[in-house]
Amino acid sequence: IEISEHNLYNIERIINEQFEKLSEYNKPEIFYVLGDVSNSLLVEELFKVHKIDIVFHAAAYKHVPIVEINPIIGIKNNFLSTKVLCEKSLKYNVSKFVFISTDKAVRPTNIMGASKRAAELLINSYSKKIKKSENKTLFSMVRFGNVIGSSGSVVPLFKEQISKGGPLTITDKEITRYFMTISEAVQLVIQTSALTEGSDLFLLDMGEQVKIITLAKNLLRLSNMRLKDELHPDGDIEIKFTGLRPGEKLYEELLIESNCIPTAHPLIYKASPEELSVKEELKSKFDQLESNINNHQIDETLETLNEIVPSWQKYTFQNKWKG
Repeated sequence: IEISEHNLYNIERIINEQFEKLSEYNKPEIFYVLGDVSNSLLVEELFKVHKIDIVFHAAAYKHVPIVEINPIIGIKNNFLSTKVLCEKSLKYNVSKFVFISTDKAVRPTNIMGASKRAAELLINSYSKKIKKSENKTLFSMVRFGNVIGSSGSVVPLFKEQISKGGPLTITDKEITRYFMTISEAVQLVIQTSALTEGSDLFLLDMGEQVKIITLAKNLLRLSNMRLKDELHPDGDIEIKFTGLRPGEKLYEELLIESNCIPTAHPLIYKASPEELSVKEELKSKFDQLESNINNHQIDETLETLNEIVPSWQKYTFQNKWKG
């Protein structure tokens, strides 16, 4: 299910290319659905028709600066889509529900990270409902960092800038990020679905953080381009530093900490139980947040989100429009 027509077209094309080598007997049947998973009626119909067994919920708006200035639609897409999918998964007795979270949900400094943390807490509240009912849905979450080549990755941007002759733009010379390839991330997410016992928050070992400036220099070298700077004035492409954007961290938080629990897979850990605690009074806050979003109440939405995620550093949102 994809909200973007262009992205859905690309996904279908890429998958068809991958399956060309398979015999007709081995090719899986795939349905490509154009739609918004925060649309309850659409999701209801899909669950009815397709008898869904496992849900991988990856829908999110994740460009930090864009979500900072478009908070209502960002929180709606990240939080309400999760609520709709959780409700339908329970109703239709889905066996497993896997939520793709982010390292930005750890002590978030931006609306994107806070909305994903709120979604984690929401999912865990649904996990608690399971224990009080006959439903057997296993809810789990997976946190990891940046995926190279994904829509939120800096790599496609650098490649585009190199093709235009530069400059390469970086917010700060000290900024670092964790990185993982698409295939690594997908394989590990699928592994977590096999490891889950329900109410799990999995953390993927992303290795060491990488300096973005190092990544940029490596891409220049691989493109047979030379860095242009004070020491190399005859170089091909320069790097410009633009300054940290609102809500942007210089360093992402460590995912794997000393109190994390190892699993059978060496690159997959479980978060400590404290990370999953959900206070009873949050349930009313979830409903309040949904109401604020549906009524397009920007200030109230941000205030409620802050109450749900108090570790989010108090927002500095500047409302530039009231549309």
